[in-house]
Amino acid sequence: MSRTAKPYEIVERALELSTADGCVVIADEHSSANLRWAGNTLTTNGVTRGRTLTVIATVDGARGTASGVVSRSAVTADELEPLVRAAEAAARGAGPAEDAQPLVSGVPDSPGFKDAPAETSSGVFTDFAPALGESFARARAGGRELYGFANHEMTSTYLGTSTGLRLRHDQPNGTLEINAKSPDRSRSAWAGYSTRDFRDMDPAAVDAELATRLGWAERRIDLPAGRYETLLPPTAVADLLVYQLWSSAARDAAEGRTVFSRPGGGTRVGETLSPLPLTLRSDPYEPGLESAPFVVAHSSGDDSSVFDNGLPLAPTDWVRDGRLEHLVTTRHSAGLTGLPVAPAIGNLVLDGGGERSLEEMVASTERGLLLTCLWYIREVDPATLLLTGLTRDGVYLVENGEVVGEVNNFRFNESPVDLLSRASEAGRTERTLPREWGDWFTRAAMPALRVPDFNMSSVSQGV
Repeated sequence: MSRTAKPYEIVERALELSTADGCVVIADEHSSANLRWAGNTLTTNGVTRGRTLTVIATVDGARGTASGVVSRSAVTADELEPLVRAAEAAARGAGPAEDAQPLVSGVPDSPGFKDAPAETSSGVFTDFAPALGESFARARAGGRELYGFANHEMTSTYLGTSTGLRLRHDQPNGTLEINAKSPDRSRSAWAGYSTRDFRDMDPAAVDAELATRLGWAERRIDLPAGRYETLLPPTAVADLLVYQLWSSAARDAAEGRTVFSRPGGGTRVGETLSPLPLTLRSDPYEPGLESAPFVVAHSSGDDSSVFDNGLPLAPTDWVRDGRLEHLVTTRHSAGLTGLPVAPAIGNLVLDGGGERSLEEMVASTERGLLLTCLWYIREVDPATLLLTGLTRDGVYLVENGEVVGEVNNFRFNESPVDLLSRASEAGRTERTLPREWGDWFTRAAMPALRVPDFNMSSVSQGV
């Protein structure tokens, strides 16, 4: 095998080298392109390439099946056999794997398994970059300074197993974040977006939105901590519900460790979480948010299992019409809990049935707060999923349907599960970028939510 071997050849060769009872090989081919700017001036740009190879060996024994997992970057032909042997040694040195299941089989091959990986390049910014330059000129003329970055990644994943699976998925992932500041740095506004290819990104529209928010901030109003009617924009809703999804492992709930545990035993599946007809769902085929249609698990945990690699994924409602329908369930945890298998999927959508935009929700607000985003979110109590964090880059006071000024930042204490039970309105669902979790989870679509009594627990000096 040459040093420039194609990804599928590496997968095939690793499987040939395996002497374990079972073997899973995952080759991830990465490429990325990025732009960065500060003070209305492009500062850096770059393109990267890389490869990560993960080998999962399984070894049968009298007491059960053990697994060993080893991942390495930039693996050459000479390093392939040592990698396979390291995974086998890890399996033979481990005790029986609690999540052991027969490796998945019988899944049809993916088209293009032997094709070259998809790649991104600076060409992804061909139309975006000139439009960004025009936005710099407008911002400069308007007394604003723009900072931010645009990043586009392409990951081609090749998955092969000793049971005959040959699967492949190409995942584009783009993010745009822009922060506008007044020249004296006393006012700041942020906007973030996710995209597959940057053809739908409009820097002029983003700059116009940020200019409006900087204008709102010319008047400063100090407010004390307390409970306020609050409009959470889609990005803030996404940050809260992504964390809720990450905290919804079926096994943890069944063992009484999470907000989804039923007092006295079992889970809360079947309970009503919201009086609104909210549906929280994931779908690998969701238009514009497409993700891998099969399980790709580089490690095992409470909500994932390396033995499930290649398992086909289907649209899944986590909450349907306000009712808890599914928890994240592997084949192993399905056996423990009696719940249906429902693996994690790489996107998240909240449908609320509403058609009003955030601007229309503002117009119907008598008095309340409008947030920009949340950050530094941390868990306080897993039993209630109580989270704390800070507001950032603009909290605005709304009176009689109009934004009248910017108020100070706050620390909040809220549980997303509790918020769903108290939300009084959901707006129109739109694609958004979670700001806090954008490095790990970008494919989300959420509505704005109106919460009558959002808990701003203390005043923060953050910006």
